[in-house]
Amino acid sequence: MNLAICLLLARRYVEKSHIRTVVEGYAGLSDAAFERTFERDKDELRAMGVPVETGSNNPLFPDEVGYRIRREEFELPPIEFNASETLVLGLATRVWESATQADQALAAVAKLRAAGVEPDPGRVEGLSASVSAKEPAFDTLWQATVERVPVSFDYRGEGRRVEPWAMSYRRGAWYLVGFDRGRQDSRVFKVARVDAAVTPIGRPGSFQPPKVDVEGLLSSLEPAAPDAEAVLAIRGDRAPGLRRRGHRVASSVALPPGFVAYQVAYARQGDLVGEVCAAGPDVLVLDPLEVRAAVGRQLAGLAGVS
Repeated sequence: MNLAICLLLARRYVEKSHIRTVVEGYAGLSDAAFERTFERDKDELRAMGVPVETGSNNPLFPDEVGYRIRREEFELPPIEFNASETLVLGLATRVWESATQADQALAAVAKLRAAGVEPDPGRVEGLSASVSAKEPAFDTLWQATVERVPVSFDYRGEGRRVEPWAMSYRRGAWYLVGFDRGRQDSRVFKVARVDAAVTPIGRPGSFQPPKVDVEGLLSSLEPAAPDAEAVLAIRGDRAPGLRRRGHRVASSVALPPGFVAYQVAYARQGDLVGEVCAAGPDVLVLDPLEVRAAVGRQLAGLAGVS
């Protein structure tokens, strides 16, 4: 706090020797202890979002380094939030489970409270939104995405060099969207499959993400929407996955004892054929004929192999 006040009040860069003299808490420290304490305090201020600037007052002697905090960069502009927005801000602080992001959330809340905003999530205790970030490579990839640093990593045993554009959390997992330099095309990577040894291969800000449809790229992760339906005869409580996706219908043909007709939606014929074949004699295809024929061909092929 004393260091922040000193640098805020200064109109010029304050040299380290002067800081050691005027800031309470530094006097009496040995040279080594002062250096450690001063570097720690600077790091803590920057981690809190305080812009400690380094420079020199003398253009002829630029090696004489000093420090200052520009008031216009430090102070928050006037901000106002309505009740709903304030509540959402409070809930956002509860989302992150990883320690790294939790620290950043707490720092943000501290700044808002200093500005007179009280984001109190206690009014909606019933809501418990959370986002897990436990993948070993998450922190490094997140930082690289924020700082626009290209990285290299192993993905499913293969080396990749990637410019990270964005990260997204879907269906309980994190994904990285970026430009794969080796393939010269955009790619989506599941962070859990990225080797934890992520290595920066460039400087911060060394690339600018293009204006691409990130959501469109991520939509490829979603299962295809069903666009066709089949009528299947399923024995008793067998093939639970097919029964859950379908609903009972009346059969136009007589069914074997114990079988019930279900109308089941599917997106890809090959996937449905595989499910039906896996169920063996417990599932029969009544309609459409092309699906029934495809199941017959696959079973015949399996019988030939065996």
